[in-house]
Amino acid sequence: MVSPIPDEAAGMSPAAAKELRKAVLSAFMGTVIEWYDFFLYSIAAALVLPKLFFPNHSAQGGSTLAAFATFAVGFVARPFGSMLFGHLGDRLGRKTTLVWTLTLMGGSTFLIGCLPSYQTAGILAPILLVVLRIGQGLAIGGEWGGAALMAVEHGHRGQRGRHGSWAQVGVPAGLIAANGMFALMGLGGEDFLQQWGWRICFWFGLVLTVSGLIIRKRVTETPLFEKTTQTGAVARSPLKEVLRSQWRQVLLVVGIKYAENAGFYILTAYVLSYAKARAPGLDGMVQRGIVVGAIVEAFTIPLWASLSDRWGRRPVCMLGDALFAVGIFPLFAAIDSQNEALIWLAMVVLLGVVHGAMYAPEAAFFAEMFPTKLRYSGASLGYGLTTPLAGGIAPFIAAYLVNLNGGEPWLMCGYLAVICVLSFFCVVITKETHQKSISVET
Repeated sequence: MVSPIPDEAAGMSPAAAKELRKAVLSAFMGTVIEWYDFFLYSIAAALVLPKLFFPNHSAQGGSTLAAFATFAVGFVARPFGSMLFGHLGDRLGRKTTLVWTLTLMGGSTFLIGCLPSYQTAGILAPILLVVLRIGQGLAIGGEWGGAALMAVEHGHRGQRGRHGSWAQVGVPAGLIAANGMFALMGLGGEDFLQQWGWRICFWFGLVLTVSGLIIRKRVTETPLFEKTTQTGAVARSPLKEVLRSQWRQVLLVVGIKYAENAGFYILTAYVLSYAKARAPGLDGMVQRGIVVGAIVEAFTIPLWASLSDRWGRRPVCMLGDALFAVGIFPLFAAIDSQNEALIWLAMVVLLGVVHGAMYAPEAAFFAEMFPTKLRYSGASLGYGLTTPLAGGIAPFIAAYLVNLNGGEPWLMCGYLAVICVLSFFCVVITKETHQKSISVET
């Protein structure tokens, strides 16, 4: 028997409310684990991997560029993960697919921690690193859409933004955990971090994965997908149907997400290598600032999402885009000042508050743009296509533009400001969705 559809109900039954809480917890914990694993690589790419896997590149940025190139490989794989797991999620269900994504991510991350260095295995070491990075990319490409849908499709109209935002909160929480683990291992000194500390960080991901799988297996399928299954409305070829009938919405998702995604990876990945090249110990200050900013964002995301339930998704996203375009310049001025208090303040404002506004409405916004039978494929594909075009190459582009400008960050800041304007325009031309019924197929 299909449970009552919360989206259409005036209230929620106790059973539906209990399933909603379980779905929100599953979405949150799953994304925390997935993003912990994924962010470990971005931190390692800035601080550890260049020396261990790319020692033959020049010390003047060449090894860092090579490490960030492998970082981008995971993003290139994400659209393929979105297509694969989006298809499975719309055909077989959200719950089953999310178990597979979490297993793939946990296994890939654990094996990265087991890899030999270039000094031990030669060219085989970076090759294996790229293969496992592809595994991470495939997993994360399918994770976000499913996690967001688990929360949104168990929720009800008027609070979908708030419920879906817990999948978003998993991102700063994963970032906090990843940076916290690296900082903890760093207490053993640089030699320990280079030899064993970074490996322990990756191995710990397996412990988190097992915990996440236990939680995820206890969640029921979403009532909206159950209804689609029982009425025989499941799409035979979800990806094909999305590309034929929903391509405009997919492109709008890409455009809306572009600035948020690129900006986030500049704030959390590239700034570490920028600071490390600027002055000894500055990367530590910035890393602490990132953690503080992420802690703040974990609280502001539900707040912004709740506001999007009241004001609409579009006003919140547009406000975030506008503020980020302006705020990126003082952030790098704060880093150049080498004043830790200013760095923390800038990170709290830009990462904790402004990026939260850009990111918080996305789970509900993107889910509401697609019908149930195509929702996993459509939302995941738009999300997945954005990441290699925006976030995946953002640290690489940033490093290139800073080197091109003689080590100064302002050309790179201008690049981010321009793409914020483009994302703002995409939000403007998108229809508002916060009052839309998502249980009625049109």
